[in-house]
Order: sequence, then structure tokens, then C-alpha cells
Amino acid sequence: MALCAALTGCVPSDAPPKSAPDITYEGVETTLLEDDLVAIQARLRGAAGPQAVDEYARCAAARYALIRGFGFARHVRTGIDENDGQWTAQGVYTVSAAFPPGVTRIDAEVLVESCAERGIPTV
Repeated sequence: MALCAALTGCVPSDAPPKSAPDITYEGVETTLLEDDLVAIQARLRGAAGPQAVDEYARCAAARYALIRGFGFARHVRTGIDENDGQWTAQGVYTVSAAFPPGVTRIDAEVLVESCAERGIPTV
């Protein structure tokens, strides 16, 4: 135990495990900008940082693509803001039937399944 206490980042085995923050998903708004371009605004509370709201927006974009009959999406941009504990992501995505070019491509069906497994709502 003394050795463990001397090392930084070492947690004794009898310490309770850290739990993820309780996240409250507050909703998603979608706005069709063009036939293949959608804006997603996602809001949540309880996140430790911006990654959770970014993932929430991506999950919503993937579900939106499936609802519109597309299998793929491509991330264009996302702005993230935090105000009094509420995180907001405002993202723009293209949706398409074919795997799109670019670096940040999303296979909608695969991502929606992953989101469900992680407990992230998609609508």
C-alpha cells in the first residue's frame, strides 16, 4: 500500500471505482439546409467535457441519415459551447447513399448501433 501511495495515479484496490458523470440528454434539433446537408443542435448536462455532446450530435446525425434513407454521413463542422453546465453542439453533416469522401465519414448503421450500446440517444 505504501508503494501504491507513493506512485501518482495509483488507486488502492479497496477504493470505490470512479463512475461516469450522470448525463442528462436534453434533446436534438435538426434543420435541413439542403437535400443532403443537415444542421444538428444537441444539448446535454452533466458532461465532464465537450466530447460527450459531440458524440451525442454524431449519434443524432447518424440516425437522421437512416431516417432520410441514407446510409452514410460526413461531418463538416461542429461548434461546441458550455453555459452554466449545459453543453451545446451545433454540427453540420452531409448525408449520402454512398460512402462519402473525406476524413470524418460516418457509417450510419454502425454508429447508431454503437450509440445504443453506449446508452447515447439517437433521436
